[in-house]
Amino acid sequence: MEQLDEQERARARYVGPGGIPSGPPPQRHDEAANPLPGAAAVYLEVQRSPAFQEVRRRYRRFVVPATLAFLVWYLAYVVAATAAPGLMARTVAGSVNLAMVAGLGQFLTTFLLTWAYARHARLRRDRAALELRWDTQEMTRGADR
Repeated sequence: MEQLDEQERARARYVGPGGIPSGPPPQRHDEAANPLPGAAAVYLEVQRSPAFQEVRRRYRRFVVPATLAFLVWYLAYVVAATAAPGLMARTVAGSVNLAMVAGLGQFLTTFLLTWAYARHARLRRDRAALELRWDTQEMTRGADR
């Protein structure tokens, strides 16, 4: 209980009114001086494990480029719509203009990106993440005893 009060005081010193940081952040937990309780130590161990780092690496290798590509595509659409209205007003077929095609392309891109993300997760991360989950549960069961 005393340790919890000390942690709350450290947080109160760090976070000022309105949740704005008002000083240096509290120091990280020193495992050598004061070991973490069972489950917390297990989660830190899992976080540092090569398997967990691999799952995170696979996630970032897909998400970062996909997010950047989509943002560039979206911003190109917005910039073209505002900076080149003549280009966007060009007729493609009948009363359908380039702006409409590009706008519908935004929806199509969103659906394709969602499908690609789900496929990537299923093929590249889900099995490894599930194995980590089972290992973590086994380790926390052993730590709580």
